Amino acid sequence: MRKFITFLFIASILICACSDGNKTAAEWLKMEQALWDGRQYTDPEKALEYLDKALKIEPNNPETYNKKGTAYYNMGQYERTIEMTTESIRLMPNYYLAYNNRGNAYANLRQFPNAIENYNRVIQLKPNFADAYNSRGTVYLLQGNQQLGCLDVQKACSLGMCNTMQEAKIKGYCK
Repeated sequence: MRKFITFLFIASILICACSDGNKTAAEWLKMEQALWDGRQYTDPEKALEYLDKALKIEPNNPETYNKKGTAYYNMGQYERTIEMTTESIRLMPNYYLAYNNRGNAYANLRQFPNAIENYNRVIQLKPNFADAYNSRGTVYLLQGNQQLGCLDVQKACSLGMCNTMQEAKIKGYCK
């Protein structure tokens, strides 16, 4: 009986190991996407595991590196976010989402000039991307530059993202 149970255990391990090896990058990315709730990963460590497996199959996928950056961002690992988004940008120099994510990581590290530089690049690549104006405006406001901050959060609001503008008005930063 023990031999049979041991055999079943080993067989199940081998089957699981083989099934992982047969998955495509798209299947790993589908599993990763199932962990995304629309704002963040519900289990960023598991998402990283799936993304790493996808990268073993497709090692030059800039979107996968950007997603890894997002998972690290969700874990508060902003330096790792910068590493992953920088690799994404190396692979696709005009990937505006990677610049935006890298800007967010720099902002959280309070490296404001680097954050602004990345948001500027996003706006250059995608002029109507409200997130970039909103984030750059927030950074300007954090630096005490109400004039530029208010212009940016107003622009973000005109593009449909008004929360920061409303908050800035309540706090008396913007009119």
